[in-house]
Amino acid sequence: MSKSDFGLIGLAVMGQNLVLNVESRGYTVSVYNRTASVTGEFVAAHPGKRLVGCESLESFVASLERPRKIMLLVKSTAALNEADRDAVDAIIDSLVPLLEPGDLIIDGGNTFFIHTERRSKALGEKGLLYIGTGVSGGEEGARKGPAIMPGGPVESWELVKPIFEAIAAKVNGEPCVTHIGKGGAGHYVKMVHNGIEYGDMQLICEAYQIFKAAGFSSAEIARVFNGWNAGELESYLIQITGKIFEQIDPETGQAVIELIQDKAGQKGTGQWTVLNAAEHSVVISTINAAVEARVLSSMKAERVTASAALHGPTPSISIDREQLIGKVHDALYASKIVSYAQGLALIRKVGAAHDWGLNLGAIAKIWRGGCIIRARFLNRITEAYERNPGLTNLMLDPFFQDILHRSQTAWREVVALGVVNGIPVPAFSASLAYFDSYRSARLPANLLQAQRDFFGAHTYERIDRPAGQFFHTEWPEVIG
Repeated sequence: MSKSDFGLIGLAVMGQNLVLNVESRGYTVSVYNRTASVTGEFVAAHPGKRLVGCESLESFVASLERPRKIMLLVKSTAALNEADRDAVDAIIDSLVPLLEPGDLIIDGGNTFFIHTERRSKALGEKGLLYIGTGVSGGEEGARKGPAIMPGGPVESWELVKPIFEAIAAKVNGEPCVTHIGKGGAGHYVKMVHNGIEYGDMQLICEAYQIFKAAGFSSAEIARVFNGWNAGELESYLIQITGKIFEQIDPETGQAVIELIQDKAGQKGTGQWTVLNAAEHSVVISTINAAVEARVLSSMKAERVTASAALHGPTPSISIDREQLIGKVHDALYASKIVSYAQGLALIRKVGAAHDWGLNLGAIAKIWRGGCIIRARFLNRITEAYERNPGLTNLMLDPFFQDILHRSQTAWREVVALGVVNGIPVPAFSASLAYFDSYRSARLPANLLQAQRDFFGAHTYERIDRPAGQFFHTEWPEVIG
């Protein structure tokens, strides 16, 4: 009896859809779930498909052709401490005694990259291969073609490459998958991808709030986003936003968007990105603002209480509607560029620190299809890094410089509009402040250094002396 080409553990909806995707490409797939009834029901629901349901890990492993290729789609709960262990570790521990040298384990969940590196090293010492793989696109992407970000040893990538290229989304015939780099590079890039996604979503929400404050109906907002999706802002998130505003609740006849509680959830990858950026001294203020906005949204009861006690201006926006749409479009586009610039700068710095050998242009290229942040302008990001592989910040590329220069007047007006009218625009504001800070040859940090030297004798450098020489001033004594 012939054996299966691929195995998957974890049959939640994402896992089921990925299995069906792999099977549809001509592969036989063995499946295992800790709850055996889930396995049986899944296989029974798809008669005639090349699926092998297994009730034990032993039978699952035995059903696979060597070298075995086993993908785990199990929720990781290990935190940022390298010593933390979770369900992924438990499954790996159960699998290891059943495997043979050269077999491959693929972690397809959202895992903090240090755990990927820990597991890869430990399994490598046992002669086993391991590859941490970011998968983006949600349930639909898993079934029809996701963007896939595998990181680990090259021999691991070569083993799984034919399957991953077959199941990945395609753009102009090119699969949205590439070997990201060594170690935990794949999971790291997926984490920052999710951080950029946070920024994208928050910026869209701020655009919505401005339109709502200006009196736009849900139908009018739908038309705005649908129109934007036909232009340079074309993206999956803009597209689904237009559809969201068109959706009518059949029970009430109201727009569904108006019935949804304003409390956002999060799975933690945005917070991981912010913490990691702080650790490596990289500014990702747009992404940070987006994470904080979600946290503030979850404080619903406190906000309701505060709304009665703390007062501000009542929004009054009298700008011509078409002009407002144009200004918000420009502010959104410019801020979106900043969000990507920050995320890519973080990937660049951490990739260099870990010697992962990352290709930022290739990473942007695989984000063009399948993933949540897929967008028309990702081609332009790839071109930017092809023009200049050593590009330190996306904003410095001529194409993006031009957009930022022609957009900034409207961008500033939109941020000012929000501030004057008491409309919170944290991600728009953070993006603009980053742009202004980054383009400033001199910032007020000279005063900050003077303060640090005053109270702590931390010393400072002087503009009239060579860099690397440090000085201290005997400041006057302060009494009281």
